Amino acid sequence: MNLLIHDLNESQWNKVAQDYEGWDVISDDGKIKPCVGCFGCWTKTPGECVLRDGFERMGARIHKADELVIISKYTYGGFSPFVKNVIDRSIGWVLPFFEIKNGEMHHKSRYPEEKPITFIFRGSGLTENDKKLARSYVKAVCTNLHGIIKDIRFEECEEQPTKGNTTETVETKGTILLNCSLRADASNSKKMLDALSEKITGDKESVNLSTYISRQDELVSKLKNAEKIVLGTPLYVDGIPSQLLRIMKQMEQDPGTENKIIYAVTNMGFYESVQQKHLVAMIKRWCKKCGYKYGGAVAIGGGEMIGMMINSPSAEKNPAKNAALALKKLGEAVSSSSTIENVYANAAMFPRFMYMSVANLSWPRSGKLNGLKKKDLMRQLEY
Repeated sequence: MNLLIHDLNESQWNKVAQDYEGWDVISDDGKIKPCVGCFGCWTKTPGECVLRDGFERMGARIHKADELVIISKYTYGGFSPFVKNVIDRSIGWVLPFFEIKNGEMHHKSRYPEEKPITFIFRGSGLTENDKKLARSYVKAVCTNLHGIIKDIRFEECEEQPTKGNTTETVETKGTILLNCSLRADASNSKKMLDALSEKITGDKESVNLSTYISRQDELVSKLKNAEKIVLGTPLYVDGIPSQLLRIMKQMEQDPGTENKIIYAVTNMGFYESVQQKHLVAMIKRWCKKCGYKYGGAVAIGGGEMIGMMINSPSAEKNPAKNAALALKKLGEAVSSSSTIENVYANAAMFPRFMYMSVANLSWPRSGKLNGLKKKDLMRQLEY
């Protein structure tokens, strides 16, 4: 049986439903919850998400399919919030353990397969640059999730127009440092934003997106009134986490005033910070859609390790050195409302082979705390 994941509305679906008769179909029923980055699908219930909402066995569901088709609205170079949410929740499809693939660190395969995937992006007036970014993005996704690109297609569709900038005069003020990780204060994103906050002068406020999951309108209103925003976010499946995408899409529909500058601090578990290039490019493209000024980003590799060191007094002398210096540079830019070139910061004085060895040893230890053996972490599930 083949599997389809799509974000079509009822009218759009009715036009193509006959093409997918007999398929396993996933569409937005309003029940899916965002991935919280807890790693439970690796160390608590291996291969299965700890959130029980009908999407907990996405990895096994994809494994069962002979072929996967993804239909998504083109969104800043990647998937729409719903489709991205499904993909984020499918990370149990792979193992937590790392390997080197195509010269980069990636996750090992849970199932001995490379799934053929067809991607269909829908948008209005997509340029060749738009299509280039999408092709590059899905290539990265397939590399990490052990998929094979069978086909990539682009279809024209109408887009919902933005409301445009507000005509009323809105006084923007201060800087909001938005922690987009649902791990809240325990997240590496928060630790890195805290390190940056110390280097920013003027009015500033730290906000956890997790606090506003059920109050998105309130958060959007707060963000629209900020002069500067720093998005602190982890990398989820090579792109923007779905919970942040939803905020970004709502702000695009009513961006407010133009005199707003957007900065970003991103992080990931892989060693090579450059793997966050698609995430950074998507944030920049969102700024263009909203009419905001893009101020630059700091993308940090080895996030779990750097997160433990970035706020220490010796941060500029330990493996967090590159990240600490980059955040210092970004802090100066935010304080002066200026811009910087994107900085990709890898761990200093700590080679990749050592980082990968330590990380691979840590997963069985985490599983042991939950009564699991190493072999349990590699279990394969049926759907």
